[in-house]
Amino acid sequence: MPFSRLATVTTPTAHLGLGLAAVGRPGYINLGREADLGEDRSVGALRSRTHELLDAAYAQGVRYFDVARSYGRSEEFLADWLTARPDVQDIVVGSKWGYTYTAGWSADAETHEVKDHSLQTYDRQRAETAALLGGRLDLYQIHSVTPDSPALTDKELHARLAEAAATGLTIGFSTSGPAQADAIRAALAVTVDGEPLFRTVQSTYNVLETSAGPALAEAHDAGLTVIVKEGMANGRLAAPHAPDAVQAVAEETGMGADAVALAVVLREPWAGVVLSGAATLGQLASNLHAAVVDLDADQLTRLAALAEEPRAYWERRGSLPWH
Repeated sequence: MPFSRLATVTTPTAHLGLGLAAVGRPGYINLGREADLGEDRSVGALRSRTHELLDAAYAQGVRYFDVARSYGRSEEFLADWLTARPDVQDIVVGSKWGYTYTAGWSADAETHEVKDHSLQTYDRQRAETAALLGGRLDLYQIHSVTPDSPALTDKELHARLAEAAATGLTIGFSTSGPAQADAIRAALAVTVDGEPLFRTVQSTYNVLETSAGPALAEAHDAGLTVIVKEGMANGRLAAPHAPDAVQAVAEETGMGADAVALAVVLREPWAGVVLSGAATLGQLASNLHAAVVDLDADQLTRLAALAEEPRAYWERRGSLPWH
C-alpha cells in the first residue's frame, strides 16, 4: 500500500492531503470562489496557483495529493510540478476516473462533467492518466460510486482493475450522495478471485454530513485506507459561512472555522487522510492548523448537533451554483 509511506512522516500534517478540485478548472461549486480566484482564471494562472499550493503543502508536511480526470487540468498541473521536482519521491498520488470534464475551460458551461462508469471509459481515461502521471500514479479510484453504479457489478471491469492492481497500482473508489454508506458496504463485498478489489475509499464526511461514518469505520476495520473529502462542506463550514456553533468554537480555540471543521474529522480513528481543498495559500495554512486544534467534550457535543439529514444535505449541495 503506498499509504504506508505516510507512516514514516512525523509532521502533524502527515494525515492531511491536498485535493486539486478547486484549482484545476475555472468553475467549481465552493462558496466564496469569486474572491478566492478573482477574474484571471486562465490556464497559466491556475497552473501557477496550483504549483504554489503544492510547494507550500509539501513544505508543511503534506504528502498525499488528489486529482481526477474531471478536475479540468489537475492531472496535468500536478504532472508538471512533479517533473520540475524530481527529488520529490516521498508523496502519494491519487487520481480518479469515471467523470469526463466537458466545460471547455469555462466557468459558465451548461454541463461541467459527465459521469460514466463503463469499461470503455475506464480504458480511455486510464490511458489519459498514464500519459500524464505515468509511474507516479499510486492510487486510481472510481469516481463517485453510488449504490446503483454499474461499477459495483461489472465483472469485466473488476477483472481489468485487478490486472492493474497486479502491476502495483492501488485500486480504490470514492462515494457521493445520501446513500454513501450503502455504496461503501456494497464495494467492500466486491472480490476478484476471492480477494477484495478495493484498498481505499474516499467519502464525504463533515460535521453536517456524518452518515457515512459507521461504514467508513467498517472499511477501516477491513483494511482499507479511508480518505475524507469535503470536510468543509464546499465552504459551508468556513468563515464567513460557518454555522454559529463552528464560529464559536473557532473563537474559543483561537483557530479558524475551517481548522475546527477539519479537526473534527481528524479525530475519527478511521480517518487515514483528510483532504484540504484550499484555493489560496492563506486557506491552506489555516486548514493545516487542524492538526493542532484541541477540542474538548463540550465543544464536540455542540458541533455534533449540527448534523443534517443526509438527503437534505445532498439536496443543498446539489443546489450550489458553479462559480
